[in-house]
Order: sequence, then C-alpha cells, then structure tokens
Amino acid sequence: MELRILPKNIADMIAAGEVVQRPASVVKELMENAVDAGATDIKVVVADAGRTLIQVIDNGCGMTPDDAVLCFERHATSKLASAEDLHHILTFGFRGEALASIVAVAEVTLRTRQTDAELGVEVTMAASENKGTREVSCPVGTNIAVRNLFYNIPARRKFLKSDNVELRHIVEEFQRVALTRPDIAFTLTHNGKDIHVVKPAPSFKFRIQDLLGPAVVGELVDIEASTTLAHVQGYVGKPESARKALGNQFFFVNGRYFRSPLLHKAVMKAYENLIPEGYTPSYFIYLDVDPSTVDVNIHPTKAEIKFEEDQILFQTVFAAVKEVLGKVGVAGSIEFDNPEARDIPVMGTRFEDYRPSSIPTGGVDLSFNPFDPMPGQAGPDKPIPDRPSYASFVDKNDNYGALFEDRTLPTSQILIVQGKYILSQSAGGIMAVNIRRAQERLLHDRFLKALTANAHVSQAALFPVQVPVGVEGRLLIEEHSELLRSLGFDIAPFGNDTVVVSGVPEGYSAQQGVVEGLLADILLILKDEHHALPGVMEQNLAQQFAVLGACSASPITSPLEAQRLLDALLQSENPEFTSAGKRIIAIIPADELEKRF
Repeated sequence: MELRILPKNIADMIAAGEVVQRPASVVKELMENAVDAGATDIKVVVADAGRTLIQVIDNGCGMTPDDAVLCFERHATSKLASAEDLHHILTFGFRGEALASIVAVAEVTLRTRQTDAELGVEVTMAASENKGTREVSCPVGTNIAVRNLFYNIPARRKFLKSDNVELRHIVEEFQRVALTRPDIAFTLTHNGKDIHVVKPAPSFKFRIQDLLGPAVVGELVDIEASTTLAHVQGYVGKPESARKALGNQFFFVNGRYFRSPLLHKAVMKAYENLIPEGYTPSYFIYLDVDPSTVDVNIHPTKAEIKFEEDQILFQTVFAAVKEVLGKVGVAGSIEFDNPEARDIPVMGTRFEDYRPSSIPTGGVDLSFNPFDPMPGQAGPDKPIPDRPSYASFVDKNDNYGALFEDRTLPTSQILIVQGKYILSQSAGGIMAVNIRRAQERLLHDRFLKALTANAHVSQAALFPVQVPVGVEGRLLIEEHSELLRSLGFDIAPFGNDTVVVSGVPEGYSAQQGVVEGLLADILLILKDEHHALPGVMEQNLAQQFAVLGACSASPITSPLEAQRLLDALLQSENPEFTSAGKRIIAIIPADELEKRF
C-alpha cells in the first residue's frame, strides 16, 4: 500500500476534531482568547444552539492587520517563543490551534482594531482558506463570528444533539470561564434572548451568586489554606446541602478550569460520615500554584492537567475542606456572633438568687363529679336523644359514604408494621407486603402505560411550588417537557433558572420540601439522555421514576389505605416482584409461627 501525505484541508479537518467537538468547544476557545486579550466586557451571541452562529465580541487589545491574517495559521501564537515558556504558562490559549481548527470546519468573519489605529481590519475565512481581507470601521477589540459549524462535514453535523442539549453545553462552558474572572462583565444571548448578564463582581462569591443564584451561595462556606506548594481558597457546600445529582463542582488552577478525579476524591473523603452515600456536595476551589509544577498540556482541550506533587496537593485540599467542615459542625447550632443572643447566666453556687419569689399552687374541687350533667345537658329529666347510626347515615347519604372508613369492613384484620409492611391473614398463614416495593410496582405499571399509550394521571399541587434549578436544569426540563407531561408532571419554566411545579403524578407527594428534592432526582434521571433501544428506554424510565415516586410517596397510615394498596397490587400482572426483580410479597406459613412457641 502506497503512503501519501494528506492534503492540508483534510489534515486540518482531522486536527480540528481534537479541539472543536461541538459548538460549546468554539465558545470556550473564543471566550478564553478574549480573556487573554485583556477584555473587560465579553459578549457571546449564539443562534440555533451554535449551529447557525457563534459570535464573541470583546473590548480587548485587538490585533494588527498582519496578525489578524496570521492568527488563523496553525500554531500561530504570541504566548510561546521557546520550549522554556511551556513551564510558565498563565494564559488560556498558547498552542495556536483554536482558530485554525475553527476555520477548518466553519465560515468565520473576524473584525478587529487596536486602540491607536483609525481603522480596523476584516478577514473572511472558510475551509482554512482566506476569502478576503479589507479595512473596516469597527470598535476597539475583536468581533469574531463563526457561522454554519461543520457545514463541510455533514456527517459530523448530523451527530450534534438537540438544540437544548447543545445549549446546555454552551452554558456550562460559559459559566466555567465566567467563574474564573469576576472582574470581567459577561453576557450570553441565545436567539435574541439573554441567558446570562453578569456585571463585574467584587469577589468570586458574588460571581457565583450572579451565575448560579443566591440559593447556591447560601449553602457555601469559605475555605482557605496555604502551603509552600499551593494556596487553596474557595467555597464548599454545607453537608446538609449535598445532592444526589452532580452539579456545581468546580476546580480552577491559576485561573483555569480543570477536572481532577484525584482532588474530587480528596473533597469527598473530607465529607465522609457527613453526607449519605451517593450524594455530592457543591464546591468551588481555586488553586494558585507555581506554573512550573503543573502541566496543562496533557489533554487536547486542556480540561485535565498534571501536578508535580499531586499527593501533597491531595492532602492540602483534604485538610482545608475537613477543617472548615469541623467548624461548621461544631458552631452550626449556636450563633456565637449574634449580638441579640442572650448570655447564659453562670449559676455557680448562688442558687437562691435564681429561685422564683413565689411558687404557683393549684386548686382542687373535691366536690366535682364528672358524671353529673352540666347545665343544658341530658340528665335524669332530659334523656339522651337517639343518635343516627353510621350505617343509616351512609344509607341516606350514599355520596358521602366514601369519606368515612367503614368499620364493618375486614380492614381490622390488616396490620401496618413501622410504616414499612402490611400484614394480613392468608389461607396458609400470614401475608407480608413491602409497602414501598408495592408502590413501586404500581407506579412502574402506570408509567410504562403512560410512556407507551400516552395515558397519565396527574394531581394538582395545592400551591404551585417554585424551585430554582439553574439555567442548565431549566433547559433540561424544557427539553424533556413532553416526556414529563406524559408521566403526569406539570412543570413550567419561570425565568432563566427556575421552574414552577403545578402538578405531580398520582401517588407522588406534592409538599414543597418533597418537590424540591424530587426535582433534583428528576434532573439526575434526565441527564442520562436515555440513548437506548425502543422498549428498553421506556422500561428504564418507568423503573427509575417508579423508584423515585415510591420514595416520595405519602405514608400508608390507615388500614383502609393499606387495603386499597393490596387490592391494586393483586390486580397487577406481576404482584410478587418489582420491575427490578425484588420481592414484594412473602407468605409466613402457620407452621413457621408454631415453631416460635
């Protein structure tokens, strides 16, 4: 087989695949370039989740006409002059690959002007070719518009997800960059609608509040620690605010976002025995280290990095988080700094000083007879009138009979144990039913029917519940609105980062506290995106929502409720096992009971 050198345009497309994976990749690279240019105001404009347009406008230093053309060449960079410079990188971009990769798979128009120039320059690129350069009148800074992403690679464009999915990724990258620089104003607009508008903030905490809301900031406590290797500062969530769903976990080093399974493990170790298994706290941890001790060039998108002394850094992060959690745990119940709090008196041995001046006494009426009739009540001369029996009341008021528990029904033979099990007499002994698993079985059958036949039952909440879910969460719920509606959820967006829950499926609790936790679990389920074969997807969804509903269902407290649950369960096609194969019903034989005595 003959070897050949690939043409430049094909080589550029292949190389672009490492940097430009989706529209969010373009947003990340262009925002980082704007930050490196010294901008104090960065605007990101997106149309059709980045398919049609991604435009980043900044007021940075701009470029000369020559640099405006040269910047699209591969490995054209102003950040590196020698190999030694790789050990002292403090900027986002330094390899000169971003713009070259973008112009290989999109149509790009660049306008830029420096402060001392009267006119700017416009460069038009497509498929790595310069389509024209001309002088234009434009503001100081850089305005770069990327249109028709992957227009020359139809197969790659076909694999992009829905607009909501791609927009969620764009929001995620936007937040990561905006969280590194609270001193810069950022704006994100999609299809003419503002998603984020954040002004310069005095601290990282204010920037977190602007991006993610006051509810997130209210759950955070400050951490800080310094060693010869690194300075660690930031914020971690209180243990009680931990969630099942991943979200709001951020590491930054020298102003750059990165992922680190090792440091995530350090944070989770600090929360041991403080949060339930499977829960994750929020954290925003900023590290300042010597650039020569970290390698930011081990990943194509620079999302992962390598530390020279990673074990020491592990211990530093662990100790910083553990220390502040210890303080929160001890001081959380007493407000030592509250000026209005009363001092607890020191009693010492002067007990008489605190004895009340008089001790209240109680009186007793020894002549009182509880069986004597009160004035106006029945007595020997006033017989008690006949009272209508329950049976006669039901006979005369059939419409109201369902409101009362019929004491003549065999519900007296049903026993509820610790709110977890229902015991009832059976032909061979005693039948024991796991309440939660029975509810899970019924909800699974109902949800599976709803998903396949679009038949659902929803119960309206007495008071609609507003739940802050963040911009990404709102987009996720909006994307799956039809699915949620088919299951019986009535959830509508409210602003950019909040939803209103007006109804939940029958069997779910509609209490505000339960609904807030419910939304967190729903987001966790929806993030799976459910890429499965038809039939399998519906089964998986029905099972997950059934487990969720059984956990949040109202408790069974009366024999009548227990009887209704049993009746519904025994009408199921498979009353003995849940959809996950867990046993629901167990029979305790009579001879087994005899062995106990």
